[in-house]
Amino acid sequence: MLNIVILAAGQGKRMQSNLPKVLHPIAGRPMLTHVLESARALGAHCIAVVVGHGAEQVKLAYATQPDLQFALQQPQLGTGHAVLQAVPLLQEADADDVTIILYGDVPLVQPDTLRALMLARANGVAILTEILSDATGYGRIVRNAKGSVTAIVEHKDATPEQRAIQEVNTGIMAVPTRQLKTWLAKLTNNNAQGEYYLTDIVGMAVAEGVSVNVAHPTASFETLGVNSRLQQAELERLWQHELARRQLEAGVTIADPSRFDLRGTLQCGQDVFIDVGCVFEGRVVLADGVRIGAHCVLRNVTLGRATQVEPFSHLDQAQVGAEAHIGPYARLRPGAKLADGTHVGNFVEIKNTTLGKGSKANHLAYVGDADVGERVNIGAGTITCNYDGVNKHRTVIEDDAFIGSDTQLVAPVRVGKGATLGAGTTLTRDAPAGQLTVSRAKQTTIEGWKRPVKKA
Repeated sequence: MLNIVILAAGQGKRMQSNLPKVLHPIAGRPMLTHVLESARALGAHCIAVVVGHGAEQVKLAYATQPDLQFALQQPQLGTGHAVLQAVPLLQEADADDVTIILYGDVPLVQPDTLRALMLARANGVAILTEILSDATGYGRIVRNAKGSVTAIVEHKDATPEQRAIQEVNTGIMAVPTRQLKTWLAKLTNNNAQGEYYLTDIVGMAVAEGVSVNVAHPTASFETLGVNSRLQQAELERLWQHELARRQLEAGVTIADPSRFDLRGTLQCGQDVFIDVGCVFEGRVVLADGVRIGAHCVLRNVTLGRATQVEPFSHLDQAQVGAEAHIGPYARLRPGAKLADGTHVGNFVEIKNTTLGKGSKANHLAYVGDADVGERVNIGAGTITCNYDGVNKHRTVIEDDAFIGSDTQLVAPVRVGKGATLGAGTTLTRDAPAGQLTVSRAKQTTIEGWKRPVKKA
């Protein structure tokens, strides 16, 4: 039976924020969410989150996740004291049960690394360690002449000889649940910081003849913690580079991996190209041959085969078919559904609208709450007047209609199949199919008129 304890009680003073540290984002999601994903990937029977500073905010953020249990650490008296608060939540059926300790501000430890930690345990204790050229601030892994781990000594308590050790404790460990409960109850705070160190259980394990083994992370970013905005930004870039690497390995072309931001999931077909400065949020699906121009933002979007998005376009909760052309400077808002071969050009905004196959709005238009048929041309400056100040109304434009430039369609209104609206028309009644409808003032020239002259 596997228990996972996540320590998330720290204040994070250096973040200088009212938001609890573990709720600050990496790749668009709270750090604690990343840790929870790795924990769930192991199939844990119990996930206990130890909260302290901002406890109610953290609980509220995860109130809809029933597999989580919370323990309160108040006051904060060290890592050993923190884990002790979770002991009543830990499940235990037999001596083989194990508890993994993770940290809410060490967000990027990967499931495969935790599986390796479990394998290294060999029914004893396993510690995730790293070799650092500069180990300042870290607890040192002390070994005997045979190379066996005998203790973890915190930096402030270490002798000069111990501080020369380069193998350090990351804090992540797997411990037999039954012994963990016993050892935690024996902890004391006789140390330089006056805290109850979780690491002291290693010495207890050695004293009882329990094996202490180590495992190592696959990537260095997995054990990096966040204590400041600077560290958060540095870890963000490391993780984004890793996400870009995974896309590149899968065959996606990314113009510059250092200028790529994924804040959700990105699923790509073959021969996808992503230019610099693009941001992907939520769930984004790009089919074969899609090209995304520079500095685009895509949030919860699906794009069909060979669709091209030109630079500086924003797409939010939109679906686009195959061989469509979007932008530059286009905006697709929630509810936009564009069929194959559609064109949405520069400074065009589409909201809660279906755009039929082969239809296009190439310049300076707003089409909202509309059903547009196939092969429709929407001229520059056209808007659907869909909001009366209280309610939204729909506009229907049937197949093969031609909407002249600078037209206003005052919803609810329908344009019949094959109808043409002359430029400058304000349409307040249905336009019949196959006919030309025009509404504009009579043009007048005033002879002899002179432009005013500025008075001296």
